[in-house]
Amino acid sequence: MLPLSPKDLPAADLAISQLEQGHSLWSDAWHRLRKNKLAVFGGCLLIALALLCFFGPFFSQSYEDQNLDLGATPPSAQHWLGTDTLGRDLFARILFGGRISLMVGLVASAVALIIGVTYGAVAGYLGGKIDAVMMRMVDIIYALPFTIFVILLMVFLKDPMEKFDTWFAQFSIIGDTRGVGKILLLFAAIGAVEWLTMARIVRGQILSVKKMEFIEAARALGYGPRRIIFRHLVPNILGPIIVYTTLTIPAVMLLESFLSFLGLGVDAPMSSWGTLIKDGAEKMEEFPWLLIFPGGIFSLTLFSLNFLGDGLRDALDVRSSKD
Repeated sequence: MLPLSPKDLPAADLAISQLEQGHSLWSDAWHRLRKNKLAVFGGCLLIALALLCFFGPFFSQSYEDQNLDLGATPPSAQHWLGTDTLGRDLFARILFGGRISLMVGLVASAVALIIGVTYGAVAGYLGGKIDAVMMRMVDIIYALPFTIFVILLMVFLKDPMEKFDTWFAQFSIIGDTRGVGKILLLFAAIGAVEWLTMARIVRGQILSVKKMEFIEAARALGYGPRRIIFRHLVPNILGPIIVYTTLTIPAVMLLESFLSFLGLGVDAPMSSWGTLIKDGAEKMEEFPWLLIFPGGIFSLTLFSLNFLGDGLRDALDVRSSKD
């Protein structure tokens, strides 16, 4: 039997066959994100900076090699971004400092993400007096000055972290482990104060989603609260979570830079963008390149993260009109 041509099909069947295939929420979001040129530019630039910071130090000069006879010199063919007052290559130190700053931003944001999502989801789902008590605790912590809290945490836990460095060095197989304890303390301290807004956002989303039919169906099937929260509720609010996470990373990096500017960041000879900016600010009149290059790279990274975060916010907004 010969196949039927489109002319032989009934009009209704032909109309159905020509219907455009549907798209999921994520495919629509990806389509809108690709049309946002600033977001795409920010994402590409962020990936390029991250790859350069993590792999560049393997091919550049050492970040800690000193040349006191050379001292601070402006950019040249040998030292692309110049050297600092101890004769260390500034380009290598910016790349290594990018590792620390980006790692602090990502890990501390992950800590805040885990605490905030769990806390806010539990409070929103349980509701009632439990929700009221949990959110009043958030309000109390909000009343504390975040920066002073982090500074106090860094100061009081400094000695235990130094003992941890000594203990960790006995079992380490990765070589030099100086400052590992202080970096871990930075992760914990910053993450411990950045989860509050995430908890509020997640709680608000959970309060609206938990009244939907599929949650009622999950309860009717006998699913427990833990399964409903983490298998049904949280996956359905990933859009706002992803957006706020991308906007949390630059805030965390700024806080790390502020702590490094106060001398509470990583210890010498290690560097972060915050410590490089601090050193450059002290000598900006004599050696301006020590501030211009680290500050420029740091600002470029923050702009990229903000552009990407704004683009994700627009792309994942389900109320946006479909193109």
